[in-house]
Amino acid sequence: MSHSSRRNFIKNASLAAASFYIVPRHVLGKGFTAPSDKLNIMGIGVGGKGYGDVMSSFKNGAENIVALVDVDDRQAARARAELPKANYYRDFRVALDKEGKNVDAVIVSTPDHTHTTIAMEAMRRSKHVYVQKPLTHDIYEARMMTEKAREMKVVTQMSNQG
Repeated sequence: MSHSSRRNFIKNASLAAASFYIVPRHVLGKGFTAPSDKLNIMGIGVGGKGYGDVMSSFKNGAENIVALVDVDDRQAARARAELPKANYYRDFRVALDKEGKNVDAVIVSTPDHTHTTIAMEAMRRSKHVYVQKPLTHDIYEARMMTEKAREMKVVTQMSNQG
């Protein structure tokens, strides 16, 4: 086998192997979402309003909820029952440490005074964040979050059901 044909063989074999892993969406069928097109989401504060936020994001499997976090096991019980595949944590820092590589975005639906702290920690780890209102307590915190989002190149959104 000459050097040139060996190179062509390796090139063609590589292309053939890649074609098994990269499947066009239309091959999967109408209405099917490829696993690579789903977001992996962590819900922090999953009782009360947080439950609604997480379930709205889940959309019956349209997105992956990979982790749930709540300091109150009773408040988290409903979300845990409906999303049994999601790992459960009581401390958001531990959850971000352990699940960080598996998470694309974080939903923060905790008590108001913790929104900025949790959202900033998620953004430090390059996670996109959705934060329940109020986003912050003052303009300084809002500016800090804006700068961090810009620095980390992440998308952020504050909830407003009004």
